[in-house]
Amino acid sequence: LGVVETVLDGADDALLAHRPGPDANPIGWLVWHLTRVQDDHVAAVAGTGQVWTDDGYAERFALPLDDGDIGYGHTSEQVGLVRVSAGPLMDYYRATHARTLEYLATVTPDDLDRVVDTRWDPPVTLGVRLVSVVDDCAQHAGQAAYVKGLLTG
Repeated sequence: LGVVETVLDGADDALLAHRPGPDANPIGWLVWHLTRVQDDHVAAVAGTGQVWTDDGYAERFALPLDDGDIGYGHTSEQVGLVRVSAGPLMDYYRATHARTLEYLATVTPDDLDRVVDTRWDPPVTLGVRLVSVVDDCAQHAGQAAYVKGLLTG
């Protein structure tokens, strides 16, 4: 199992929602957010729809957030709105991960220099965007694993 799957394995709703500090991010939010970022960013560079909306996860989770919300810049109050269960979260993570791997199988070395976001200076290339996604996911997965370790010993 990967880090995310290990974190979610055996986690109940209370563990996923527990905040180790008043404004700390709980495991459920961390895994939801890292999956939303991966889904959003990879869909954008691949030119596809997101797993979140295309495969009905937004409806299944029924979070009191906009369907396009990925958690970036969430306030403590917004973080608290993300209440999730391990099974559906694992399903969403696995579906997103599978879609990402499908896309990556099509990427060639020459593709990595393609500009995918001109809102930044310098513009962001595909290679930079993919590294950014990996970095974000790795950091949040590690945070979730750490929190689970704190709470379960």
